[in-house]
Amino acid sequence: MITANEYFDSNVKSLGYTTAAGNSTLGVMNPGQYEFGTSKHETMRVIEGAMTVLLPGATEWVTYNAGEAYEIDANKTFQVKVDTQTSYLCQYK
Repeated sequence: MITANEYFDSNVKSLGYTTAAGNSTLGVMNPGQYEFGTSKHETMRVIEGAMTVLLPGATEWVTYNAGEAYEIDANKTFQVKVDTQTSYLCQYK
């Protein structure tokens, strides 16, 4: 089953799906700044573009480019800034 998700006035859209490895979403973010919350551990991989991220407990923003990934524990919030349309794959554990 594929599910469609929209957040932040449709500036972030994703398709959710399930495989033998677990749940994932494949999405695109328009330029902007967003705050996300997690309910499960997430691995976020940038496919195209770049994300500048403030991870939980961090004081410095870090930029992740295409091909790079970062992880966030369950029940945390984090902030993301994108300057151009950016695509991602988010895998949940």
